[in-house]
Amino acid sequence: MSRSHEFLNGARDILPLVVGAVPFGIIFGTLASGAGLSPWQTMGMSALVFAGSAQFIAITLLAGGVGALVVLLTTFVVNLRHALYSASMQPFVRHLPAHWRMPLAFWLTDEAYAVIQHRYAREDDSRYKHWFFLGAGLAMYLNWQASTAVGIAFGRAVPDLASWGLDFAMIATFIGIAVPMMRTRPQVASAAVAALVALATWSWPYKLGLIAAAIGGIVVGVWLERRASAEKGALA
Repeated sequence: MSRSHEFLNGARDILPLVVGAVPFGIIFGTLASGAGLSPWQTMGMSALVFAGSAQFIAITLLAGGVGALVVLLTTFVVNLRHALYSASMQPFVRHLPAHWRMPLAFWLTDEAYAVIQHRYAREDDSRYKHWFFLGAGLAMYLNWQASTAVGIAFGRAVPDLASWGLDFAMIATFIGIAVPMMRTRPQVASAAVAALVALATWSWPYKLGLIAAAIGGIVVGVWLERRASAEKGALA
């Protein structure tokens, strides 16, 4: 398959997730403007950070008068999942030069990972799967910038846009990403534990409940994976 075919297929496969991210980006642009960020600051955050959940948490903390150190630490912990994404993708891209790996790492979002790992899992002789990666990641990046810009414009014209409940589209998108990937008992258990912890800690300040839920899910998932591996080793 040629470079252009892989690139276009990547952009095509991520399109449903791009559509789901549009309301999320619009709401971010609206909330950032309401939190006191200028249009240039808002667009700069989307362009340089490009991490939806971290951006929402950051503007919430900034609006609450939290110090920069807390903002940095909180967003760092929330984005630790990307280290897991990168680790799982590393065997497929380690042969690429740095000028490829650096932008691909930057564009590796939840949505991009969902479609990219499926492409790499398909066994074929294509040498240009990284172009699929590029197409998917770049499509989501451009969509996020455009959605943020629309949100800034709407935020000035419709100040209460965030109350319309458009954020449900992104929740549905994440459910659509996560559920098909849960194929083993450890994966299902980690998701269930994370959900229960999130419900139990939803009132914690500074979005700490989200961090607790992530840690709880990871701990349970790793423990069950190791237990299953030990049982297989004992049977062998």
